[in-house]
Amino acid sequence: MFALVLGAVRTRTAQVLTILVLATVAAAVAVAGPWFAYASADRSAAADLAAAGAAERVLTAQQKLATGGEPAAALQTFAGRVTDGLRLPVGAPVTGLSASVNLVRGASTTPIRLAFRDGFCDQVRLDGRCPSAPGEAAISEEAARRLGVGRGGTLRVQTSMASGTVAVRVVALYTRQDPDGTYWASESFRAGNGVDPVFVPVAAFRARTLWVATGVYDVVLPDSLIRDDRRLAAELAAADGRLGIDEVQLSSNTRRLLSTIDRDRSTVLRGVLTAGVQLIVLTWFAIGLAGRYTSRARRADAALLKLRGVSRFGVLRLAWGQHLVPLGFGVLLGAPIGLLLARVLIDGVPRPADRPTALVWSAVAAGAVLLGGLAVLALIEAAVLGRPVAALLRPATGAGNPWWSALTDALLLAVAGAALFQAGSGSAAVGVDAAAPALVALAVGLLAARLLGRVAARTGRVALRGGRLRLGLSALQLSRSAGAERLFALVVVGVALFLTAAGSQWAEGAARTERSTTDLGAARVLTVPGTNRTALVEAVRRADPGGRQAMAAVLSRDNGVRVLEVDTTRLAAVAAWRPDYGSITTLPLATVAATQSELPPVTGDRLTLRVRRDGPQPVTLTLSLQHQGTGAPVTVSFGVLGAGERTVRAPVSGCAAAPGCRLVNWSLTSAPDRSGRTGPPPSGAAVTVRELRQDSAEPVLLDATTLGDIARWRPGTVGSALDVAAADGALRLITDENSAGQTHVGAELWVAGTRGPVPVVLAGPTPETWRYSDALLESYGEPAPVQVTATVPALPVVGRSGVLVDLDATRRLAAAADPGGQFQVWLAPDARPEVVAALTAAGLTIGTDTTAGQLAERLRGQGPAAVVRFALLAGVAAMLLAAATLAVGIAAERRSLADQLIALRRQGLPAKVAVGAGYSGPAALILAGVLTGALAAILSVASTGTPVPDFTDGWRVLPAPSPLTPGVLALAALAALILFGLVGWLALRPLIRGLHRC
Repeated sequence: MFALVLGAVRTRTAQVLTILVLATVAAAVAVAGPWFAYASADRSAAADLAAAGAAERVLTAQQKLATGGEPAAALQTFAGRVTDGLRLPVGAPVTGLSASVNLVRGASTTPIRLAFRDGFCDQVRLDGRCPSAPGEAAISEEAARRLGVGRGGTLRVQTSMASGTVAVRVVALYTRQDPDGTYWASESFRAGNGVDPVFVPVAAFRARTLWVATGVYDVVLPDSLIRDDRRLAAELAAADGRLGIDEVQLSSNTRRLLSTIDRDRSTVLRGVLTAGVQLIVLTWFAIGLAGRYTSRARRADAALLKLRGVSRFGVLRLAWGQHLVPLGFGVLLGAPIGLLLARVLIDGVPRPADRPTALVWSAVAAGAVLLGGLAVLALIEAAVLGRPVAALLRPATGAGNPWWSALTDALLLAVAGAALFQAGSGSAAVGVDAAAPALVALAVGLLAARLLGRVAARTGRVALRGGRLRLGLSALQLSRSAGAERLFALVVVGVALFLTAAGSQWAEGAARTERSTTDLGAARVLTVPGTNRTALVEAVRRADPGGRQAMAAVLSRDNGVRVLEVDTTRLAAVAAWRPDYGSITTLPLATVAATQSELPPVTGDRLTLRVRRDGPQPVTLTLSLQHQGTGAPVTVSFGVLGAGERTVRAPVSGCAAAPGCRLVNWSLTSAPDRSGRTGPPPSGAAVTVRELRQDSAEPVLLDATTLGDIARWRPGTVGSALDVAAADGALRLITDENSAGQTHVGAELWVAGTRGPVPVVLAGPTPETWRYSDALLESYGEPAPVQVTATVPALPVVGRSGVLVDLDATRRLAAAADPGGQFQVWLAPDARPEVVAALTAAGLTIGTDTTAGQLAERLRGQGPAAVVRFALLAGVAAMLLAAATLAVGIAAERRSLADQLIALRRQGLPAKVAVGAGYSGPAALILAGVLTGALAAILSVASTGTPVPDFTDGWRVLPAPSPLTPGVLALAALAALILFGLVGWLALRPLIRGLHRC
């Protein structure tokens, strides 16, 4: 039997090579699938880790510590307790102490944190020396600007009104070296209430006022531990239980990162499994069709064996042996090609822990190709061998049982319908919905194949009667070809899968590009921590005076609403704007129309005020300024105003440096009591400001025109009520009764930066807080009304829900009470490299530097992009399977067609007509198959949705790009047409040569 098998294999080389090619292609992709999937899952985990923020990699433990005056010992005991409770393979921890205190500034206090941190001086750049004694401290440069304290200054802090105070001397100003690094991830050592912590040595906590502090233990989780998500989640839960007994609070944002990694892994494994299963099933179909075409040459062998008395099982074993050789060799040849292919696609291998599992699944996939192919061929051979010897010896076997064919088509259409129903139901269960696109293409192919056979038969008869020989012969050849309908369906499915995969590849790349620019807002974005809005705007404008390369931006939150603040004068030149954001000129034009002209800056060292005070009781008048370059606050007190009209003078410190200071607000308070404290102004007090001058080149700051313009002033909403009147070239302030019962807040009048409400552009629905009350920005010092100038589907950075506002407007609102946020500098695509150096020279500290290309490449490493890449590989393989089967089908029909056309040639048929008839039948099938495949791809995308997987985090700010744009569809269809055309031409060459020789 073995010799008979080898003899049959040698005799039918073309048939064997066909099965070998099909098995090799299928096995290569099938074996590559698991190896690619696990390597991609590992790579996606690495991409998720790279994209994660520092806080997502840090595990923090906190506990209230009663140090008893021994902070170092208490901190060491706390660290040992946490280390014993964690029981995780982590590196050395970073420990520290943090205490929420009040900074005493005259009669007022400012909440601030006093902190100690291991290795603090190694993580910052110091302007001064490292604090080492109990009475020494370091503050950030931004805190120094806000608090008006520099090197050599003294800070007095207290933990409560009843406790004593602790005085520390500022010996250095610090700037974080890596502000976005893991060292600064803990919230206990970041800015609270907008002011950076004051860092002191651990000995400072010996003061009795600071005996109770929060111990903080931070440790960076290693990547290997995070990737083993199930183990880490279990160990974190166990550690939380152990440490909770000692009232140690364990917190980490790592759980969100673990969830992202797990979703990415599931996306890759499921996507590759779906594509791989579809390809294997398609391979069985192709192998079965190829076996049916090649079975004609084996019918005579089967008949001869039957005549010699060989049993049916013996004949079947011989037939199986002929198929086992090419299938086995194809799988053996495809397996190493698949492993190499996977390595090329992913540029890596699975991690060691996943390699055994990947190899097992690769072996299962290869076995599915081999055993499934053998099973399909066995069914075909069994159907053939079951016929009588006379039927086996006949050249033509007929069309077979039409009922079986119709039943098979009906079952496939039912499965396709079920897949469409499940895909449209939104069910979370995994079923046939994953294969819905391929099943839709198969349904379209089967229906079109039925239609094609009938149209070809009718066309052939009509054409022959009309004397159109070439068309008639071609159509009849197509209609009478055994297996043509199945071959056509296979071509349709192969083309549809390839077109859909190619379109998905393009759409996924376009989606990554769109998301990267939407998330960033510009081609390149720098984060600049440790600054304020005023200093940020001024530094960017100094670094790029032309306004074409850089733009200041701040991302913040206002009462739960995400707010993107941008320098609208540079928005059009720098931002990566999309039509989804509306018109790029809407906010800049509205801002220009609403913005008040600037008042003259304060640059002198003394102010002169002409003022009148009416009322029975004295009041104190204070003018708040802010430096336009640094954002540092400057307070000018005109003291207690006596009754009547008078001229008062007050010194100014901190405004001489360019560009000077701007006026922020007037404040009325009561006269100070014996302890120096002030309170709300007395009811009925009236102050009339007539003129404000300075000792400088531009002496007049407020004249009758500006004081008499009521649009330039807005009363404060916090503190005592204030009536404002602007008439006759003077500004009159009249206090109302303090009905709110406030005891420490005066009455304020702010310089209005805009005429009326602040213009904003809103994305998404109106915020809840705006639906039932006035639309206000409440986080920028005084609450300010806003006017929605446009509502758009989405905005950069904030996505489908948020607000876009002018940064200069919020800067004026916030003044010295800067609410913080994420400070950024957006760079245009053509920004010069020197701009970054200029920003640093202007006083900004560069944190992260991210480009849209880097973000897109990072997204490329995540699960959805890997699924699309493998789907494209599977699509190419599907088209190759269809092309190989097409070659078998044409070759199988070639002898019969050649006999017919040669006979017609001898009867006088012109050679040109015969050659045309020989070409046109396969050409019509190929052209119709490619066009129908394109139609099937369009219908499958329309009925099942885009085949491009969502981003791992569910990001859907912009609508997904269509995978089948006309350009992509035309190019992919042209590639398929060229491949099938080349295969058809090569398969028909012997026939055409024979016709030419006749």
